[in-house]
Formats: sequence, C-alpha cells, structure tokens
Amino acid sequence: NNIIYNKMKTHTEVTSSRRKCRKAHFSAPSHVKYTLMSAHLSKDLREKHSIRSLPIRKGDEVKITRGVHKGTSGKVTTVYRKRNCVYVEKIMKNKANGTPY
Repeated sequence: NNIIYNKMKTHTEVTSSRRKCRKAHFSAPSHVKYTLMSAHLSKDLREKHSIRSLPIRKGDEVKITRGVHKGTSGKVTTVYRKRNCVYVEKIMKNKANGTPY
C-alpha cells in the first residue's frame, strides 16, 4: 500500500502559483470583481431560488458575519469594487478618538 497520489494541475493554461493568483485577484478588473464580491444567501432564499450565493448589489439586505459588527444587519448603500468594500446603513468605522471616518 505504498501508493503516492500526485496532485497534478487540472488546467494547463491556469497558474497555481500563489504569487500570480494573488496578483490576479487584487488587480482584477471591475467586471470580474463583481462576481468575486458575492455573498451567501439565507437558507429560505437558498431554497426558494436554488442558488447558494449572489453578487452583492446596492439595496440588498445583508447580515454581517465577521468582525466587530458581527450579527448586525442593514441595507447596502454602496458597493465600492475598487477598494473591495461594501457600505452598510447604520454601520460606521470610528477612529481611536471616537470620530467616524
């Protein structure tokens, strides 16, 4: 039972280099970032539409699952693809002295 499974690339035209994959991800054009910035649907929406995730759009109702604001939900006001961030109603980041930015 000395079988060694060799992990081979499945696609010869796509790189598996970490450096190149990260560069492609962070310098992706806007139409590619649209699909990269997707979010999971709730269980009832998943059953209704038979889809696990969809790209985030302005006006969507979202629930934050990571970070300081975990568990809070609100409406998406802006999707900033260039900075890979989503602005949600009623959620503000604060500076160390307490002022919002």
